[in-house]
Amino acid sequence: MRRILLAVSSLSAGGAERVISEMANWWAALGHEVAVLTMESARLDHYRLHPRVKRMTIDWQLPRTRLHIPLQYVKHQFMLRNAVLGYMPDVLISFIDKTNVRMLFALSGAPIPLIVSERIDPRYHYIGCSWDLARRLLYPFSDALVVQTKSVTAWANRVVPRSRVKVIPNFVRAMPEPNEAAREATPLIVSVGRLDRQKGHDVLIHAFARSGASQKGWQLVILGEGPERSSLEELASRLGIGHAVLMPGVVREPADWLHKAKIFVLPSRYEGFPNALLEAMACGCAVIAADCPSGPADIVRDNENGLLVPREDVLALSAAMGRLMEDEALRARLGQQALAVRSHFSQANIMAQWENLIESVCLPPK
Repeated sequence: MRRILLAVSSLSAGGAERVISEMANWWAALGHEVAVLTMESARLDHYRLHPRVKRMTIDWQLPRTRLHIPLQYVKHQFMLRNAVLGYMPDVLISFIDKTNVRMLFALSGAPIPLIVSERIDPRYHYIGCSWDLARRLLYPFSDALVVQTKSVTAWANRVVPRSRVKVIPNFVRAMPEPNEAAREATPLIVSVGRLDRQKGHDVLIHAFARSGASQKGWQLVILGEGPERSSLEELASRLGIGHAVLMPGVVREPADWLHKAKIFVLPSRYEGFPNALLEAMACGCAVIAADCPSGPADIVRDNENGLLVPREDVLALSAAMGRLMEDEALRARLGQQALAVRSHFSQANIMAQWENLIESVCLPPK
């Protein structure tokens, strides 16, 4: 049995946070000693952990003035180091760029194998010059760098030795079986994602308005929260579809909505490996995804198990939505083929890849 520590900034609602919690629960159920370390309070947790998972947090206090920033940063790094060395895991797995940098800096010289994982396409996701420089300087000291698609390996191979780059996609968590009767109520188009520019919900709202869906009784449901809520609500109102666009915020179980959806749309400008798309397909939805860098094209085969459209193309997205709204047989065929993600990206298959990586960087179990 291994002692495994997983680190992420928080367990608030988000794709990386969901994956980390599901990984922790999987290993805890198998009898491993598992802990999850975050930089935010457990009071903010959105995801539930297995009773055997140890929950660790760092009290990340803000500096009182600009003069206190260097001192506070050093203090935080010592707190991180002490927390990790106090638990003394066989391996530490860190998720998301800035957390990865913090962990590598804090654990300099420590005898703990450290695997870092990028959860979004770093070629498009800007984290600032200082953070990017720190990432390029520190990532070579990691024992492995995990990315989610082969397209990102070109970037990763310039940062760490090629032998340390591993491609491990997201898995589909255990999902309820599709219930087609649930789709017979109000026709819904559903999207899931943080309300920010990356997720492209402005493109989706424009496409929904152009398709004339609201005049035909369709509703658009966007699950998630974020800084663009007010601008998206204003856009829907300005386009005359405010009555047909629902934004319930963050929900405990997105699958409840996905089982009702006749169509799921992922309009992102860029991605990592979208959990929301996987889960929609696992629920038997007919899906449309923007063919953005990294992710959708690794999951969707156009016109076989879903539809791919060029990113930020309102006309193409509107046409694809109109096509699915008018063709019930096509929706049924795509939804049925989409269910194959349950086996292809099963948690057992993907967790086996993580376990192989852990074995490759760790000493034999004690």
